[in-house]
Amino acid sequence: MCATIERMSKTILSAPAAALLLLLAVSAFAAPRTMRLDYYHTGNDKQEVFSVDRIVLEPLPWPGDLSKSIDTTNLGKYFFEVRDQKSKRVLYSRGFSSVYGEWETTDEAKALRRTFSESLRFPAPEATAEIVLRKRDAQNAWVDVWSTVIDPQDIFIDRSKIPAPAPLLEIQKSGDPITKVDFLILGDGYTASETEKFAADAHRLTEVLFATSPFKEHRRDFNVWALCPPAHESGISRPSTGVYHDSPLGATYDAFGSERYVLSFDNRALRKVAQFAPYEFIEILANNRTYGGGGIFNLYSTVAADNAFANYVFVHEFGHHFAGLADEYYTSSVAYGPSAERIEPWEPNATALLSGTGAGVLNSPVVGPQARDSLKWKDLVSPDTPIPTLWNKDAFEAYSREIQKRRAQIRKDKRPEIEMEALFREELKHEQAMFAKENFAGRVGAFEGAIYEAKGYYRPEIDCIMFSRTDHFCAVCRRAIERIIALYSS
Repeated sequence: MCATIERMSKTILSAPAAALLLLLAVSAFAAPRTMRLDYYHTGNDKQEVFSVDRIVLEPLPWPGDLSKSIDTTNLGKYFFEVRDQKSKRVLYSRGFSSVYGEWETTDEAKALRRTFSESLRFPAPEATAEIVLRKRDAQNAWVDVWSTVIDPQDIFIDRSKIPAPAPLLEIQKSGDPITKVDFLILGDGYTASETEKFAADAHRLTEVLFATSPFKEHRRDFNVWALCPPAHESGISRPSTGVYHDSPLGATYDAFGSERYVLSFDNRALRKVAQFAPYEFIEILANNRTYGGGGIFNLYSTVAADNAFANYVFVHEFGHHFAGLADEYYTSSVAYGPSAERIEPWEPNATALLSGTGAGVLNSPVVGPQARDSLKWKDLVSPDTPIPTLWNKDAFEAYSREIQKRRAQIRKDKRPEIEMEALFREELKHEQAMFAKENFAGRVGAFEGAIYEAKGYYRPEIDCIMFSRTDHFCAVCRRAIERIIALYSS
């Protein structure tokens, strides 16, 4: 272990952060600077308002391939475009989801208004540009919700130069950031004396990701960086147990009242740290043992690094963040309220089996032979696989209900985390044995039960890391991940 840590420590760049920034800038001398629009997102479950906070020129050049600036994936709850104001030409676009977008579906949003800080990052335009923000409506169709104008010559654009909060670690360098997916691992709740622990955690979880297909086959398409601003005290906040920490990135358990959900609500702090690395995707490692994590498409994902199931949580939540994958499980409690009506999800690994094609088509469920034609992953389904696909759903739900009761009791009694981990191992062993007996195990179909609901939504396979604590993605999720890899790597 000591030799491993020594090798890891050597990856910490000995040159000052400014020298590193210079090297990256020289390697991408033709790239524009990275511009960031920080804005406030205020509202409740019925209305929302946007307002500019500040515009920042980040220290590094734009890390992405300018030939892949237009997003055609149709993923995310929100979507933004950067348009040249004079010609109206779209210079850059991306879909994304947000903390606000999740919060507005909770009960709290029905009772009060809240404000969240959010950011849009894009290549700095040469001339005045218009930022247009869109959101999906009740049928998942795009509607414009806000726009603002940016003059790159504006004297109030923040061009200040501040020191990096910590050295940047090079976990894996496969090539120029412009040609690679740039993945940034941030540490939260690590003290200065725990720097080597963070390095070890970042290396360990990087290896977990690249042991999982399809990341395994595309490892050389990634650069992996790591940055850990030192915390005053070890760990992050867990309000449900009376633990409060002023951690550098503001990560906390109990997001939206869900004890296992870990999010950061301090977007400003997050961006102030992340700007010192080339990145498209962010993972926050929380220096904690208690089971937890979270993931939001094109925002960030989180994991409690010391939990026995950190490997699973890390990959599962990164699936949300990286490829917009939906949760396929439906028996665990969540903070969100169910949708009032069935619509075809925009997420690539869930379907309502509605007639018509495309996300957001609202119609009646399809039954019989026509169901296969309405399935968005129909090309992966064997001719002899029925749609919908039968599975031992009742027995699974009965067992899962008992597990959820025991899980809730462990938390209520404040039992040691080792007991929760033992319960999860028991559950995983039982599920794997159950799924192995299924007639359509390992085959793509349409298995009812997904996106937190037992009825009306379907997942592609009997099992997947988006459904249980297994270690593999289903074929549909693997394809969705590869599509995003292709969008960011050359």
